[in-house]
Amino acid sequence: MSAGCHDTGGTDATLIAAPRIALVGAPNSGKTSVFNGLTGLRAKTGNYPGVTVSRFVGTSRTGSHRHVIEDLPGTYSLEPVSPDERITVDVLDGRQEGADRPDALLVVVDATTLRRSLGFVAQVLARGLPACVVVTFTDELARRQGRLDIDAFAQALGVPALPVVGHRGLGIGQLREQLTTWRTWPAPAVAPPTDPDEREAWAESILAFAGYRPPERHRVTQRVDAVLLHPVWGTAVFFAVMAVFFQTVFTVAAPLQDWVEALFAWLSGLVDAHVGNPWVSGLLADALIAGVGGVLVFVPQIVLLFLLLALLEGVGYLARAAFLMDRVMARFGLEGRAFVALLSSFACAIPGIMATRTLPSARDRLATMMAAPLMTCSARLPVYVLLIGLLVDPSAKLGPFGAQGLVMFGLYLLGAVSAMLAAWVFKKLGDRHGQAVPFFMEMPPYRLPAPRAVLVAMGSSARTFLRKCSTVIVATSVVLWLLLNLPLHSDAQLRAAGVDTTDSVAVSAYTVDHSYAADLGRLVAPVFDPLGFDWRINVGVLSAQAARETFVATLGQVAAAEDPEKPEQALRTMTYPDGPRAGEPVFTAPTIAALLVYFVYALQCMATVAVLRRETGTWRWPMTAFTYLTVLAWLMAYLARTATVLLGG
Repeated sequence: MSAGCHDTGGTDATLIAAPRIALVGAPNSGKTSVFNGLTGLRAKTGNYPGVTVSRFVGTSRTGSHRHVIEDLPGTYSLEPVSPDERITVDVLDGRQEGADRPDALLVVVDATTLRRSLGFVAQVLARGLPACVVVTFTDELARRQGRLDIDAFAQALGVPALPVVGHRGLGIGQLREQLTTWRTWPAPAVAPPTDPDEREAWAESILAFAGYRPPERHRVTQRVDAVLLHPVWGTAVFFAVMAVFFQTVFTVAAPLQDWVEALFAWLSGLVDAHVGNPWVSGLLADALIAGVGGVLVFVPQIVLLFLLLALLEGVGYLARAAFLMDRVMARFGLEGRAFVALLSSFACAIPGIMATRTLPSARDRLATMMAAPLMTCSARLPVYVLLIGLLVDPSAKLGPFGAQGLVMFGLYLLGAVSAMLAAWVFKKLGDRHGQAVPFFMEMPPYRLPAPRAVLVAMGSSARTFLRKCSTVIVATSVVLWLLLNLPLHSDAQLRAAGVDTTDSVAVSAYTVDHSYAADLGRLVAPVFDPLGFDWRINVGVLSAQAARETFVATLGQVAAAEDPEKPEQALRTMTYPDGPRAGEPVFTAPTIAALLVYFVYALQCMATVAVLRRETGTWRWPMTAFTYLTVLAWLMAYLARTATVLLGG
């Protein structure tokens, strides 16, 4: 993750002229925190030419000195097994197209796992580039009764070494000063050995000279892990944590959501009171405020979701969950890295798909990419909250848990299980004899998450959602508003149809029911009639192909047209206007169940399709994903509706 996506404020020419310093280190070594500390908000993201592995580049300034900092993909070794690790090696060796060989290196190592890191340090120093070793988590080493003499460590290595606590900003100033002297950094008097056995002896001598004492295993951590990593009790705790997680999303965010709704109602009232032109008023009040505002109402839930995920990750629990799930992944023929990619898809399928670059097996990468869209992303959250609110009474409980939260948890669980089944199918189809590559994962110590890191993670996710609202959803809402309000009907036509032209609500309802959108919804009715969808739901489902959240915006516009004062109540009481179901409610339990399950499975995100195309290099797999998920969504929605009807829903 980069420090930001902001321009560096300088031209490409000046960036090229500045010394290039590359950050190298293992995943979870604190490398990103060091990068963020050095670059602040002067960072930008992009891809390496010819490949889809992301590169993060920023600038660091100290007085008149300016340095270009590049955060290379994390790797445990310079013997690559995955595409992103190959990029790191190619950049260090000057073989990567479009990326100059660095002038110097910052080698980031975790003080609590220093023995394991020194083999990697030896490989990096053997490249012969000026290097400085950055030792992170020294505060944690001391807290757990470990010891390291940094000066002796630097002397033994023969290169500069500095302690840095990146998430607290400690040592960043000294590191910036060190960068100004990169040309004079000493090199080891004797190059580190290249033979693995000799490297091990070399590492032990370095540690002995530096007086290194590894951190003690905390007794509380051991006792907690005995429960959390237990195959039975750990799984039970995992499900309990997830149930509380989703219950919190509903209960804590509800008051905040009410405030947001009140804000948009007030804005809509201002438009109605001060904008005389009915078309301009409708565009502002119905398309932008009712449409986009209907999605923004769910920002509190989304922000809270990412806040809780950041807290669970920061405290060290998500790594334990990954350890538990690694056993499950093995049953589906995948390794633990695949779980990390699927876990990333909870925020959005796009970073989940991109995270498959860490997988060494091409077949595993493809199987995981084809499954990632089934993981419940944040774009589904507004749809789930809206529909669950129509289906389940807020006061309903099942034991100590609220029923709404449990339904939400069930939908997330259904998506996760379906994703792993899909990955298993594609893995079997693509590689019947493949074996999983061993996966090693460290359990981070339990720690209080740094508030700044949590807020940055939460804010980044919220900005991504708001950015989508300001682009895709705004454009879609305007198009939908036009489709819902065209063609125009004269007063004579309205009176001939029995509409009271003095009743604005009646006129609006007639216009919507005889609009181009209604024609489109009725055109696809034969496809969705078995699922219980009427034309208004059909239009919402079609609009959701651009972005899932627009389903909520569509229903918001339709509801505002039928009852501008109480659009939520309009959805609850919405009925079929004509046909064999005339007068029957639209949002019955079977229909809502079908809708929820449809959104669990359908691939309704063109950005995800585009990323699949970019990652696979062909349209074959994106079209395969779109087709199989659309068909699966229809079939599972039909089964859900049928089951709900049989159960008396």
